[in-house]
Amino acid sequence: MSDVLTLPAEARERVGKGAARAFRRQGRVPAVIYGAGEAATPIHVEEKLLVKLLSTGHFMNSVVEIAVDGAPHRTLPRDVAFHPVTDRPIHVDFLRVAADSQVTVWVPVRFENEHAAPGLKRGGVLNVVRHEIELKCPANAIPDDVVVDVTGFEVGDSIHVSVVKFAEGVKPVIDRDFTIATIAAPSGLKSQEAAGEAAAEG
Repeated sequence: MSDVLTLPAEARERVGKGAARAFRRQGRVPAVIYGAGEAATPIHVEEKLLVKLLSTGHFMNSVVEIAVDGAPHRTLPRDVAFHPVTDRPIHVDFLRVAADSQVTVWVPVRFENEHAAPGLKRGGVLNVVRHEIELKCPANAIPDDVVVDVTGFEVGDSIHVSVVKFAEGVKPVIDRDFTIATIAAPSGLKSQEAAGEAAAEG
């Protein structure tokens, strides 16, 4: 499960574009905490700390504990806006969550045991159809990644979500056995097969 990240913040008394620009000039990023039936809480956070959390690679599927003037808020990042030129973060939306609440998050896919896939050992290519999968899970049990074991798969095989072992309470949002990846034949093997078919027809 992803670790709980922590981020200190201060309440934002002033809102609007002018105030937001002023915060950014001070090295702060405007943000808002919303949801759970409570009024939205405008805040601002330190840009350097935010960038550090973004660089972890799992910011968007981690619970972030935000301390607003000392008061803790358990949240899940919902959207980060970046400057189109500098790529610096300019605004963040955080959703309030209770520890036992259900959330939907996009989680990256990770493949393992590629050495044990006969199709890959023969030179086949792992063609990834989904790099991320949207999951529904408890806020306190968000997985770091979706682990796909490719042991035993041959050239031409499709790897479906049904082969994934999810933890209790964790399930894909899409309710069907969709394809995560396929093992495609290497170009050399395709050429040999095509030549063999042509010879057979001749």
